[in-house]
Amino acid sequence: MLARAVEIASTEGLDALSLGRLATGLRLSKSGVFTLFGSKEELQLATVRAATRIYTEHVVRPALESPPGLERVWRLCVSWLTYSERRIFPGGCFFASVSAEFDARDGRVHDSVAAARAEWTAFVERTLEEAREVREIAGDTDLPQLAFEIIALLEAANAESVLHGDSAPYARARRGIHNRLCAAATDSATLPAEQPAT
Repeated sequence: MLARAVEIASTEGLDALSLGRLATGLRLSKSGVFTLFGSKEELQLATVRAATRIYTEHVVRPALESPPGLERVWRLCVSWLTYSERRIFPGGCFFASVSAEFDARDGRVHDSVAAARAEWTAFVERTLEEAREVREIAGDTDLPQLAFEIIALLEAANAESVLHGDSAPYARARRGIHNRLCAAATDSATLPAEQPAT
């Protein structure tokens, strides 16, 4: 049920979700769906949580298979690009989509989306900090700035690809991120070679 809710939200937005629409689409009783969620807002919050689990599975976990350092940073970036390019969510990155929908609003759904985004940014920064701790990123690197630039390139690739139906932005993002990491590396040889997301 939440898998369908995530699909709808990624292409049409969280506001497109309703208990009635979900019930009709899945051939369930509206009262049964209401019993599970109670309100549209609770359905939206459950959808954000479900999307977070999917995101973690496809982006975060693969990166954690690599040792701390630039290899893990690069794996994280490639995993993110792969997740977007393969349309794990039909509308591209779920969080890029719903962030644009809720960024200027107040309320629990906004706060849930904002918290997920903040957690992602913090994870990217921690991954970069681990690389600095093993001396693969220069000690004077501004890690929040580097994380911001990496995330901006990832999201720009997603937005351009979804809008134009083109995969070329992913190659540009990989190149840009690789170049930026090479500039921050103490030894660029420790950074895996730039390669297409697979």
